[in-house]
Amino acid sequence: MWRYYEKFKKIYQVEDRVPFKLLLPLSIQHTFAMFGASVLVPILFKINPGIVLFMNGIGTLLFILITKKKAPAYLGSSFAFLAPGTAIIAKDGFEYAQGAFIVVGLLGCLLAYFIYKFGIGWIDLVLPPAAMGAVVALIGFELAGNTVTGGSIGANLMTNTATTSDFFVFAITLFTAIIGSVAFKGFFSTIPILIAIIVGYISAIFFGMVDFTPVIDAKIFTIPNFSSPKFSAEAILSMIPVILVITSEHVSHQVVTSNIIGRNLLEDPGLHRSIFADNFSSALSGLVGGVPTTTYGENIGVMAITGVYSVQVIGAAAIISIIMAFFGPLAALIQTIPGNVIGGVTFLLYGMIGTSGIRLLVDQKVDYSKSVNLILTSVIFIAGLSGLKIKLASIELSGMVLASVVAVLLSLFMTILRKLNLINE
Repeated sequence: MWRYYEKFKKIYQVEDRVPFKLLLPLSIQHTFAMFGASVLVPILFKINPGIVLFMNGIGTLLFILITKKKAPAYLGSSFAFLAPGTAIIAKDGFEYAQGAFIVVGLLGCLLAYFIYKFGIGWIDLVLPPAAMGAVVALIGFELAGNTVTGGSIGANLMTNTATTSDFFVFAITLFTAIIGSVAFKGFFSTIPILIAIIVGYISAIFFGMVDFTPVIDAKIFTIPNFSSPKFSAEAILSMIPVILVITSEHVSHQVVTSNIIGRNLLEDPGLHRSIFADNFSSALSGLVGGVPTTTYGENIGVMAITGVYSVQVIGAAAIISIIMAFFGPLAALIQTIPGNVIGGVTFLLYGMIGTSGIRLLVDQKVDYSKSVNLILTSVIFIAGLSGLKIKLASIELSGMVLASVVAVLLSLFMTILRKLNLINE
């Protein structure tokens, strides 16, 4: 099993209480970091983001409780369900996608029970360090494209609509985040991402990119759109393969977080607890009309940069998300943040996640003179970055999703060859 090393700066550890005067800005920083990507999923599913913000907050609080306040993680909307979910919605409607979300979540809870009974030794077989490091790195590398091609969510700098002003705002935001991460002192060193967003937002206002009409028109009090699920065997079967993807993603996120905070979260509070919490949140969200949730890479990046790992801050951010679901002007105000501002921040955050994967390979002293390690890392990287797409029924595997599947299957294949003494080592 992996060993973890505490190399990142630490300001507030997981169990530390944060002074009240710092709690609000630190929690808002986490809220801003996850907001863009998390609301994108309901937008693509064509449902109201309010219910998603509400369930993201509830799910995060449940995650903190179930993991005994030992695993700092913010739960946002999962992208792994997009392809099968979109297909189900187009054919049968969102209610049947909800039903499939619930079943997949419950199956994930069942998986957590098996992990509880049989331990985590199997992880070395299905995701050895040479594979795990590559998968972790791909979490950041694949997301990197969203910083420049995400429309209103990302920077949108690779389209013909980008202007010189777009580049200026993007660059101002990015360099504020960079300078803040390495040069700010004291309290300001804990909120470089928040400061970068504020500076970028002010510059966007200066360039005339912010429209406050949605804030003015927003209702003071809103109620999330709750809806009941419906169940279809066909929809459920088309969604089940996502379990492999979300499990690989979850383990990878826990490994990255473990590296950052200097603790082995797979052992304490235990992978069974975190996987149960993640999947229970998804099932609960589907039950009331939301989308599946997952631990968020953006918030992992915030922790890596700031050295603030306190679950108190994560919990406060979750409460802010819940408030946003009911307070229309606040949600509308955050949605006025231009994509190039969000893109400037995520440009750095996603890079930090990718670097964490490379760091895992270094820390584990992966020996690339061994052909097995070289092949595992190489094939997984190319599977995730080449643009290859494989369609199985209504499931399309590409990017990190495909890389995760390849990582597990190829690792198991190498294990079989090793057992048969067919590998030259």
